[in-house]
Amino acid sequence: MKRVLFVSNGHGEAAIADRIAGELRALAPDLMRDHLALVGEPISDNLQEVGPRRTMPSGGLIAMGNVANLMQDLRAGLLPLVVAQRKFLRSVRGTYDVAVAVGDVYALAMTLRARSRTVFVGTAKSVSVARYGALEERVLAHARACFVRDEATAQALREHGLSVEPSANVIVDLFAPDDDPAVEAAVAGFATVLALFPGSRESAYDDAAFLLEVLREIAGSRPGVGAVLSIARGLDAQRFAAGAQRAGWQISGESRDCIPFALSLQGRTVLRAWTKSPASLLKDATLVLGQAGTANEGAAAAGVPVVAFARDRETNDRWYRRRQRGLLGDALAVLRGSAVEAAHGVCDILDDAARRRLMSETGRARMGAPGAARRIADRIASLASES
Repeated sequence: MKRVLFVSNGHGEAAIADRIAGELRALAPDLMRDHLALVGEPISDNLQEVGPRRTMPSGGLIAMGNVANLMQDLRAGLLPLVVAQRKFLRSVRGTYDVAVAVGDVYALAMTLRARSRTVFVGTAKSVSVARYGALEERVLAHARACFVRDEATAQALREHGLSVEPSANVIVDLFAPDDDPAVEAAVAGFATVLALFPGSRESAYDDAAFLLEVLREIAGSRPGVGAVLSIARGLDAQRFAAGAQRAGWQISGESRDCIPFALSLQGRTVLRAWTKSPASLLKDATLVLGQAGTANEGAAAAGVPVVAFARDRETNDRWYRRRQRGLLGDALAVLRGSAVEAAHGVCDILDDAARRRLMSETGRARMGAPGAARRIADRIASLASES
């Protein structure tokens, strides 16, 4: 039996691996599909988790000189985890027909230890924000097939002598809006829908609290505005509800499992929580208020304008948000200041249809066309058949 190993190094990267694996299952149902998560403990529909893994305080955000996060992870046992993962990859040499690295060049370097036909799916870098360096290109040269997120980046690598496939951005497939009928109940009564994406890491609880402060300010002056809070898999809906209750929101239950609670102010329902795919919310959303990574990019791909918040106005954006701003351009607005100031900024965008149209068009153009997951799965299946 043919076997494929996916190796990912981030929450969004794990979701991308799962999406590709879903296409691979449809193409070649007899292929075994395993997954080594270098970061976190993901929940997958299409992959069997293997190897050592552990949740780290940073959630994987330790690149680009983020020393504080790196030190947190080191204290939490990062080095022993890396050693154990390297040993695991060495122990499976010759076991897998294809190994697929999803993420950055570190993920690829680790994956190459399995000594299988290797596919690289690059999610982190682009000429729009940070080019692959000379040392990284040397690692990329060892992949049998190399996919990057946009054609400009692919062409830059080809000019340096690398063989790179046509660009493939799986995030576009991951967040393709769907027709889940349960969404009607989530947005019922809202004339203008805001989708709140606090992220999938531990920091999502704190970020959600800030998003609710912003929502409170907006809802106070705009009775037609309502919001849906997307709760990522692996996070605790009741913890979000408890935090909202402490902040003065009225909590009520809902009859649908995918809507675990609703929040009200003075008897008016202002928000409902949502535990199914965040992509389902994008067809109805006017704006996404997002502190997320992959989900923000997915919203932009669907043509929904995205607003993120720099929580500390005394500092520059964190490197992660700077990177995202570079990737998405005018599809993403980053607002600074207090919840009151942020709410004013959101309302300005709600009142500016021309700006929202530009944000929508920019997001679609920056993120590219759908179909990447299927093309990557085709390439993996082809390589597996060669062995």
